[in-house]
Amino acid sequence: MKKLISLLVLATITTFVNGQESDYALVEKTVQYYLDGGTNNDFETLKKAFHKTATMRYVTDEYKEVNALEFFGKMKSGPKQNRKTKIDYINITGHAANAKLEIEYPTFTFIDYMNLLKINGEWKIVSKIFYKKTQEAKSED
Repeated sequence: MKKLISLLVLATITTFVNGQESDYALVEKTVQYYLDGGTNNDFETLKKAFHKTATMRYVTDEYKEVNALEFFGKMKSGPKQNRKTKIDYINITGHAANAKLEIEYPTFTFIDYMNLLKINGEWKIVSKIFYKKTQEAKSED
């Protein structure tokens, strides 16, 4: 019980510093906009996470680079997606941060690496790279 209370106190201190949300909590909120927007097919929520010039870089047969908001702007409204999401980690140094996210679907998992900057007091994703891990490759790291 003491351990649980200590964890709750630590979480509260981590979330609020001097009556304001900590950078960690604000970065977490930003990447959660991305995760929630994607899960709920809600572009308006998702776009809160990204800077307007954010890029998304990935490899299919070849290297590709696109504007993230233009890419996600093609999102269709529809039912909630069947997926589980989690934030693996968030690292922050000054006004720069990165986060590793996992988005698990029934047959594959996206591993997203987000780079964020604190711009005019607001955390925004400025670039995203990802890897699509199939069930067969699930033991890879």
